[in-house]
Amino acid sequence: MAKIKIRSGRGTRIVEVDDSANKWAGSDFKKSQEARKEASKDKYVSVGRGTGKIKFGDIPTTTTQSTKGMWVSSGRGTGKRKL
Repeated sequence: MAKIKIRSGRGTRIVEVDDSANKWAGSDFKKSQEARKEASKDKYVSVGRGTGKIKFGDIPTTTTQSTKGMWVSSGRGTGKRKL
């Protein structure tokens, strides 16, 4: 099991944590994010510069699209390649 170094504070402190402790990106992060949203769906969130409030569970989730087949610029924007 590997360790990850995380900077905290204002970049002055470094904390080492286990690799499997946190899910940072990808589908693992999406699953943990959905679990956190489900746990706090009855709490209120302020919206509209703090003038209104809605339940956190009423916010719709966005779907992620596949990037396969899309063109991406490379270099200084002069080249492109297909994913």
